[in-house]
Amino acid sequence: MTNKNEDIPVLDVRGEICPYPMLKTNEKLDSEEFKFDFLDILTDHSPALSTIPPQAMKRGYEVDIEEIHDGEWKIRLSK
Repeated sequence: MTNKNEDIPVLDVRGEICPYPMLKTNEKLDSEEFKFDFLDILTDHSPALSTIPPQAMKRGYEVDIEEIHDGEWKIRLSK
């Protein structure tokens, strides 16, 4: 899935609970096919806000978290 306004890939993990949002994010970032400098992660599981960022930062990404709806967040990773 790609963000409609930008060519930023989107990983939608809404409906998933820990540890799956973090595991799916790590899988995407570690994938040989993933060659982007940005990734938007959509989540509705607030504990993911404290598990995904440290894993992304270990891989050299900067993290920006935005609440897009009540109880829904976009985590943008950028290199």
